[in-house]
Amino acid sequence: MKTQRLIYTIALLAAITVMLGGCKQKTDDVDIDLVRNPNSAQGYNDTEKMPVMTFDSEMHDFGRLSAGENISYSFHFRNTGEADLIIGSTSATCGCTVADFPRGRIAPGGEGYITVSFNSTGKSGQQYQEVTVVSNAQPARVKLKITAQVGR
Repeated sequence: MKTQRLIYTIALLAAITVMLGGCKQKTDDVDIDLVRNPNSAQGYNDTEKMPVMTFDSEMHDFGRLSAGENISYSFHFRNTGEADLIIGSTSATCGCTVADFPRGRIAPGGEGYITVSFNSTGKSGQQYQEVTVVSNAQPARVKLKITAQVGR
């Protein structure tokens, strides 16, 4: 009986160790210390150089679409700040809208695109969707907006 209990305890500890080991978050070569801005828990001081994500436009109108069309638009941006820009994530207001963004660091003066794709399947009428971009820039969150008039 004591042997069974010992084996059970060892197996339980091994399972917990495996589960806790799998909880590590992958950072994809980005040092978390670089992701500091006024909206983060760590904050920053006024002497730190910050990236600034400057878009040519934060809104795009696709115009008239037929239901079922899948279209994309690439929002152009520049890092007009004084530190490397790191885009952490994007999220959309609807599953019909997804965004693809550059991974890795974007040096000051560097530029890139965030491509937003919209699937009009099952939609009709005026559509308005937002994609929130989260980065280490100031401000930390930017909302990109798309609109379309979907007809049947």
